[in-house]
Amino acid sequence: MENEKNNMKLDDAQRVRVLSPGMMVAKRFFRNRLAIVGLVIIVCMFLFAFVGGAVNPYSQSEVFYRTEEMKKDYAGAAKIDEFQVFAADGVELPSDVYSKMILAVTKNALVFETRDGQTLALGRIDDDTYHIYAAEQQMNPLALKSEEHDAAEAAGQNQFTYDGVEYVFDASGVKETLYTTTELGIACRKSVTAFDEGTTFSYDFYSKVLTAIANGDKTVEADGVNYTVENEGSAAMIHTADGADYAYVSDMSMNPVSSGIVLTPAFKEAAEAAMTAGEDSFEYTDEQGETDTYLIKNKNGQYTIQRYQETRVIDSYAAPSAKHWCGTDGNGMDLLARLMYGGRISLMIGFVVVIIELIIGIIVGGIAGFFGGWVDTLLMRVVDVVYCIPAIPLYLILGSIMDYYKASAKTRIYMLCIVMSIIGWVSIARIIRGQILSLREQEFMTAAEATGIRVSRRIFRHLIPNVIPQLVVFASMGIGDVILAESTLSFLGLGIKYPAASWGSIINAVNDSYVMTNYLFVWVPAGVLILLTVLAYNFIGDGLRDAFDPKMKR
Repeated sequence: MENEKNNMKLDDAQRVRVLSPGMMVAKRFFRNRLAIVGLVIIVCMFLFAFVGGAVNPYSQSEVFYRTEEMKKDYAGAAKIDEFQVFAADGVELPSDVYSKMILAVTKNALVFETRDGQTLALGRIDDDTYHIYAAEQQMNPLALKSEEHDAAEAAGQNQFTYDGVEYVFDASGVKETLYTTTELGIACRKSVTAFDEGTTFSYDFYSKVLTAIANGDKTVEADGVNYTVENEGSAAMIHTADGADYAYVSDMSMNPVSSGIVLTPAFKEAAEAAMTAGEDSFEYTDEQGETDTYLIKNKNGQYTIQRYQETRVIDSYAAPSAKHWCGTDGNGMDLLARLMYGGRISLMIGFVVVIIELIIGIIVGGIAGFFGGWVDTLLMRVVDVVYCIPAIPLYLILGSIMDYYKASAKTRIYMLCIVMSIIGWVSIARIIRGQILSLREQEFMTAAEATGIRVSRRIFRHLIPNVIPQLVVFASMGIGDVILAESTLSFLGLGIKYPAASWGSIINAVNDSYVMTNYLFVWVPAGVLILLTVLAYNFIGDGLRDAFDPKMKR
């Protein structure tokens, strides 16, 4: 007999007669299949969020990268359209020499005065090269007619040397004027690049080489050293006497896009040759023997040189794979890990908020229902005031304040729990008040008062336990509502912020219609988890409500 009694099951007819009220509630609850399904889902959600998050090798904020070939800008090039001025050794040119020179060239008046009253003259070699002289007026050039003067005129120049003296003549007026000169500098629309990074050019080199290039000379002597000039269209190569490359002169400006790139003269020569030929790409072999293909884009004379190179980029919106079972989000973070860690926040916020709501609601509702009178009136007016507070504007204000102070993710979570609890406890207080108003007139309360039990004990030991069934049902269904509210706030950007994750903030990716339609794996899993969790809590709440109903048939 003893063994048979021990082997009786929960729903055996013989045992039903001796079940306690708690066991009767449990029996009714476990007979509700939907409630059991909801309970299993909630257990799985907690295992997924807390155990899965501990086992998963990735954190919620770990960013993943991938390496891919990308076309990136390497250098920019354009025709030099502004003069570059090189001053002679020991010479300080006037501050307005450039603007005055441009004005003189435009008007073909090659003699001008600077702001300080100094007379300067331009010695034209060609349209892109001019010497800058300190000029002193001498005489009408007709008084000094010579073969040198005639040769300069025939070449379209305005400077010549006669009997060891350099002269400049200004032909802008009706009557020419002759000037003796002292060279101050040279202006040109060309760039000069040394093959050796450590090489620095003297003014004598600039002046002699640029003049030789303009005149089409094949050789030039500068600083006592002989060089050969090899013209290549609009560019020129300067070689030493033994044929070694020394400098590259071009009428194009070419600059790298970043400070870590060095453009050698050989590279500039290859790039300019391709640009001049109208090609859209060229190959260049560097000093290490590596050959790369470079692409050329021409936009109204502005050239962009690009090349494909391996680049480490964020692995955003990666499709589900063996490494990332749910793929990655727009920030390159593992979605499975963020779903697990986000589940912790979404699930825990529901419990914390409901617990705070229960504590406040039980205290306020219990006191109001027990004492009645003016105490009940006062507390219920407080409930009415809190109930009338608009939730969404309050969340917007709170979100703006936390954004302004750049609150951390933890602070946002705490503040969200507090505000949701302050707004949500009023419903519980009304339920408790209504139940206690009915229970306080019962005979057991009259007996408790007659025995002299203090008020707090009568409220919290005799009245509140009698409304626990209603509180359990309210709490189980309220947790789902809180999770849904937190997800909505996070979706709107008012809740949990990056890098912390919650299911609502993960779904925030659907703000972008392109992501919503093309990357379903980014937001659908989080939406399914929210749906299952809220449904599960509702199933449990329905099951508890039916289990606590004393009129339920056995």
